[in-house]
Amino acid sequence: MDTFPSNDESQPAADAADAGNHETAPVETEVPLIAVTIDGIDVEVPYGTTILDAARRVGLRIPTLCHHDDLCTAGVCRICVVAVEGMRTLQAACATPVTQPVKIQTNTPAVRTARRHVVDLMLSNHYGDCTICKRNNNCELQSLAKEYGVDYYRFGHPTEPKYAIDRSSPSVVRDMNKCVLCRRCVRTCSELQGVGALLVKGRSVRSRIATFGDKPLSSVVCVNCGQCINRCPTGALTELDQTDEVWAMLDDPTKHVVIQTAPSPRAAIGECFGLEAGSQVTYQLNTALKRMGFDGVFDTNHTADLTILEEGTELIIRLYQALVQGDTDIALPQFTSCSPGWVKYLEHFYPHAVPNLSSAKSPMQMFGALLKTYYADKKGIDPKDIVVVALMPCTAKKFECNRPELCSSGFKDVDYALTTRELAKMVAESGIDLPHLPDSPFDEPFGDGTGSGNIFGATGGVMEAALRTVIEVVTGKQVENFFDHANILPVRGIEGARMAEIPISEVGPVPDLFKPLVPDWDWLRGVTLRVGIVHGSANAKMVMEDIKAGGPFSKCHFIEFMACPGGCLGGGGQPIPTDAAIRAKRSKAIYQIDSDFAIRKSHENPVVLQLYREFLTDGPCGHIAHHHLHTHYSPRGKFMS
Repeated sequence: MDTFPSNDESQPAADAADAGNHETAPVETEVPLIAVTIDGIDVEVPYGTTILDAARRVGLRIPTLCHHDDLCTAGVCRICVVAVEGMRTLQAACATPVTQPVKIQTNTPAVRTARRHVVDLMLSNHYGDCTICKRNNNCELQSLAKEYGVDYYRFGHPTEPKYAIDRSSPSVVRDMNKCVLCRRCVRTCSELQGVGALLVKGRSVRSRIATFGDKPLSSVVCVNCGQCINRCPTGALTELDQTDEVWAMLDDPTKHVVIQTAPSPRAAIGECFGLEAGSQVTYQLNTALKRMGFDGVFDTNHTADLTILEEGTELIIRLYQALVQGDTDIALPQFTSCSPGWVKYLEHFYPHAVPNLSSAKSPMQMFGALLKTYYADKKGIDPKDIVVVALMPCTAKKFECNRPELCSSGFKDVDYALTTRELAKMVAESGIDLPHLPDSPFDEPFGDGTGSGNIFGATGGVMEAALRTVIEVVTGKQVENFFDHANILPVRGIEGARMAEIPISEVGPVPDLFKPLVPDWDWLRGVTLRVGIVHGSANAKMVMEDIKAGGPFSKCHFIEFMACPGGCLGGGGQPIPTDAAIRAKRSKAIYQIDSDFAIRKSHENPVVLQLYREFLTDGPCGHIAHHHLHTHYSPRGKFMS
């Protein structure tokens, strides 16, 4: 597997023991160890380690606010100040490197007073009532105020809002009256996501977070990913809350309200109820949803499997037209289209490459279309009375379900997309103790999905699911003959952008499902399938520029793009906090669930096969499937700079 220089998922500091292994480490990588004393505790750390990280090594907690492990150092809030021997003023622990032996104190009267004053000053500009704030009991400023004994507003407190709340976006609400100028949102949008929708305007006391031209968020280049929300320490940035609208639908006896749940929220929602990240509560959640009044509870994994069949077939068609028929107008590499933040990013920044997008809808939208057609017919329900709710890890899904082209049934495919946080709030409002509920199955006529559908939630999961199917369909042999336990490890990892090559040394007969498409697989014999995996839109930018320059990624046939770090499991609608360690635990849970499934390959999903027999009768990418499961993007057109 090749990797591409990128914003990796994590960049952990070298372990002290490894850093000190001078006998085996190359000379150019040696990092000297520096002896420091922190609150009387002696420790050796690599040269350049920040005081904050040095303190963490010995189990000392230094409070932070502007610091976030996903982001570069800013050092603007000064909550983390410490006393350093020989320095006249207190130093920001997150931004001060250890370069020589030194003594540090993290808990002196001066340090405590300084931190308290910083909190007091922030509160003097922080308008709002904590009891009605969405971040109440999960606000870092609130926690710091409690920790430092703030019991009144020492420097005053705003009695009127200074800024109008921006509710223009379909995904993100901005209330700058609650902003503490930590700049996490700016760094997230610019560095982590490569979008730049937010910026700092003004200097000193006139500093504020703004958009270009002070326009509403809906009028600037925003991909609705919600990563800014996940890193905001207060309630200045939140998702557009649709829970009241969903409650209204549940309370309406004329509506048949169903919900589909994606794997990433199921691996994370337990965190909202005090469980460890990655705790699996899928079947307890089913029970909760049925008690809340949903008429049907379904697994989005089914249409993830359906996406693999449709998107994979589209790739086969493109490759056949390009490699066999010699059509030079076919857009390759093909890009995945299931991440709405990525799709919007491409439309904003690389519109000429839109033809490279698969025309397949996302699994969420495919399920919505099926529920208002196939399911409505089976149940004898007028589709106008069906309300489709989707539990998603992503704020951009709110934007996606309002795209005008996603209404193949004559109605919106999906009516409401709820984030993990929103649904957790609804469960809590219902008085339901989620972790202690009994299990309930998913409802018929769908039931459980497959392991391949489940791993869609992790970066590389879409590609692995696709390869499991492609390898078996083309070679006629089980993927386990090529990869142990069907685990295609070359496409797994945390690198921000990576590539893998899958040689096709043998081919088998064309399965019945694909016979209308190609006469045989002989044209693929000896071909090396080159694939790419990218997560985080800043990494997407680097890959797109690499393709424009004719670099390694331009040689790929298929590239999976996810807008959010870690893929869907790190989505902007997931529980707060989210960082690399938490994403890793969610990822582990997702792959464990995959290994436990009886069926782990999309093309073996009995529900999907039944759909092709009963409803999508002209097969993958046929006319019926294209009407309900695809947009009208054309695969024709070259990728041009």
